Amino acid sequence: MDVLIIEDELPARAKLIDMLRTLDPSIHVAAQLGSVKETLEWLRQNKEPHLAFVDIQLSDDHSFEIFRQQPVKFPVIFTTAFDKYMMESFEFNSIDYLLKPITEDKLKRSLEKVKKLEQHFFLGNLQKIIQQQHTSPTGRIVARKGTEFVALNQDEIAYFFSEHKIVFVRDFTGRQMIVDKNIGELESEMDSKIFFRINRKFLASQKAIEKFKPDNGKIQVFFKPEMKEEIHVSKESAPEFRKWIGE
Repeated sequence: MDVLIIEDELPARAKLIDMLRTLDPSIHVAAQLGSVKETLEWLRQNKEPHLAFVDIQLSDDHSFEIFRQQPVKFPVIFTTAFDKYMMESFEFNSIDYLLKPITEDKLKRSLEKVKKLEQHFFLGNLQKIIQQQHTSPTGRIVARKGTEFVALNQDEIAYFFSEHKIVFVRDFTGRQMIVDKNIGELESEMDSKIFFRINRKFLASQKAIEKFKPDNGKIQVFFKPEMKEEIHVSKESAPEFRKWIGE
């Protein structure tokens, strides 16, 4: 497996490489890079690796800038001393987020996760799954639960909702996961007979609507699993909602 190391602290880089080679002697370090500029130049001139370990704070910028300028297909494991970047890392092929100091046990779990994902999604398809993460013709989506991927069938999904520019999915068991799609994209991909765009924030399955009631021209909707906030269908969408729920 060809691995790219993007880390500007030389002691941390050397330690990471030593641990990788101890855990898996078959790993080949394709390159060791320390800045956004250096990495962009390398990516434009070389074949993509199978996996990259990427420090977030590099000498010239955050490493997220690499992937904004040069979209890639390979999975990324981010390494950092701060947990505040975790949500943002999900936008850039992240399959794990390791807080420094990185231990051999943490690294071992990350490598096992890569192998597990490769086996689950068939060899060679891991990059495609991470890159696209779209709804399949059978209505399945891939969501993130912590640092793991979860495949959900359409009939398992209660509703999607957005919060602080992040989209979550909640299933009927109450699990909450992150989806790398916006609500509009999900609306176009889900079955319109089953899912309804309640408002700008919510897209819900008919089975998730426990009850509803008129509210000054709007319609207040109650979900199961429960959402603590009040949820309304607008006056403009109320007739369409009544028709949809009746069907």
